Amino acid sequence: QVQLVESGGGLVQAGGSLRLSCAASGRTYSWYNMGWFRQAPGKEREFVAAITWSGSTTRYADSTKGRFTISMDNAKNTMLLQMNSLKPEDTAVYYCAVDIRNRGSTRQYDYDYWGQGTQVTVSS
Repeated sequence: QVQLVESGGGLVQAGGSLRLSCAASGRTYSWYNMGWFRQAPGKEREFVAAITWSGSTTRYADSTKGRFTISMDNAKNTMLLQMNSLKPEDTAVYYCAVDIRNRGSTRQYDYDYWGQGTQVTVSS
């Protein structure tokens, strides 16, 4: 059982920055993979970025590469998503997730645990 607690969402103007945090607790293992997904109104949940527990490997959606940075603070069992140069199309509910099989998948159904979601709104 893994519990995920998210923070950092909010309202920001286009071109601004936000940092999302996802603190993991419970029974976690080094082979777990973590990721961020987002879902805008009327759209399917989409992959944003993923990272191995150690932070050694990362993956990004094409739409976020170069603007977003995913990282791990292993001392705090926390995954971070630094979002820069935000665009209105980044507006969505952002979800933290854990894949216990360390697949590094871009598909939401490959993830086993989910946070509650945090709203990110980017104004134009």
